[in-house]
Amino acid sequence: MPTTPTIPMISSIPAAPRALPLVGHVVPLLRDPLAFLNSLPALGDLVRIRLGPLTVIVICDPELTRRALLDDRIFDKGGPLYDRLREVIGDGVVSCRHQAHRRLRRLSQPAFHQARLPDYARSMTTCLQETTDSWTPGQVLDVPAEMMATSSRIITATLFSDTLPATAHGRLVDDVTTVVKSLYQRMFLIPPLDRLPTPGNRAHLAARARLHATVERLINDRRADGADYGDLLSALVSAHDPEDDTPGMTSAEISDTIVSFILAGIESTAATLSSALDLVARHPDIERQLHTEVDTVLGGAPATHADLPRLPLTERVITETLRLRPPGWFFTRAVTADTHLGGYLLPAGTSVAYSPYLIHHRPDLYPDPEAFAPDRWDSPHPQPPRHAFLPFAAGARKCIGDSFSMIESTLALATIAARWRLEHVSGHRGRLAAAVTLELRDLHMQARPRTAMPVSAP
Repeated sequence: MPTTPTIPMISSIPAAPRALPLVGHVVPLLRDPLAFLNSLPALGDLVRIRLGPLTVIVICDPELTRRALLDDRIFDKGGPLYDRLREVIGDGVVSCRHQAHRRLRRLSQPAFHQARLPDYARSMTTCLQETTDSWTPGQVLDVPAEMMATSSRIITATLFSDTLPATAHGRLVDDVTTVVKSLYQRMFLIPPLDRLPTPGNRAHLAARARLHATVERLINDRRADGADYGDLLSALVSAHDPEDDTPGMTSAEISDTIVSFILAGIESTAATLSSALDLVARHPDIERQLHTEVDTVLGGAPATHADLPRLPLTERVITETLRLRPPGWFFTRAVTADTHLGGYLLPAGTSVAYSPYLIHHRPDLYPDPEAFAPDRWDSPHPQPPRHAFLPFAAGARKCIGDSFSMIESTLALATIAARWRLEHVSGHRGRLAAAVTLELRDLHMQARPRTAMPVSAP
């Protein structure tokens, strides 16, 4: 009588080396997480790591990553990252579990309908013009801080129109910065360490409370006002479930969703733009091509939604930046039922992780993966598999604001390049740091004014 083959268990999955007692692989994940991640595919398609006492299965294969992302019922939002994120953003559309997601996604989707994007883009253009008008020749810019300030103005303008006072805006940005900077470290804090009254814990908790209080006050004011301002908040407040036309989100659900959009919209876009400006300045040939494109299309004017189809290189620069330095570089999921992946049995309760950075840097998917090569996204070149490009995830949980983010980043890079050439300042050329987002720190660049160069007709 034939025997049923035994399916290997988690204990059979190759383990990453050099785990330390008690803390596991926390040290390399804090010290040099990108190098640590890039070392894992050599061990197998699935690799075991330990975060303190918790075992996490890292998916290193693009096809297995795709399978996990498409099956969002089995591989649900969860694990150490999302457990910490929910402390900040609650159970909005970004972080909620599978059973709540479909409804919240239906209610949120109209806010990102294609018909609304041109209006959002107008707000983006206004904010970007204000930013580029404020710079002076020779000014040394703290680029990450400048991009944070710009993306925060854009996200508050598109979320809240002009209903957020300047003082509240400044406080909101400070609170977002504090929360994001501390989230990655808190992922490794084992209770009760995360509740000790340390300065870092106190600052995190206070910023988190203020952030939610600010958003809840705006929601209450908007409900009392009843007017449609054409912004994201109005779209969420007025949303009804299209399946049965029942009332839409509760105030708590709107608050959690808005906080999610704020955190993602400010931090991730700022990180993308900082990296794009840094990479362009490091590659003079690409910089010259970019300047030629924006001079031809914009003639020194700020970029608008109507200009986007004529800015293909600018878009490719953003796409390649998202490949090389994806802001969202590490995510976790929780297995909700016994399942098979990569020939192994993963029992319910298993924590798994995937990394867009890891996938984006596999040489079998991207030739010369460490090179900044925007033209790899040009149609004559061989294109990587769709599931090998994951800056916005995939499946039902794909980022709801992916088009919004690409429009904002493309408009921003084009508008800056049309007016200014940014040069690195010696000693402040930036260092890549992996926290909740993959971001540049200590990047200072000097602003040199540009005049649109006349372009000869072909």
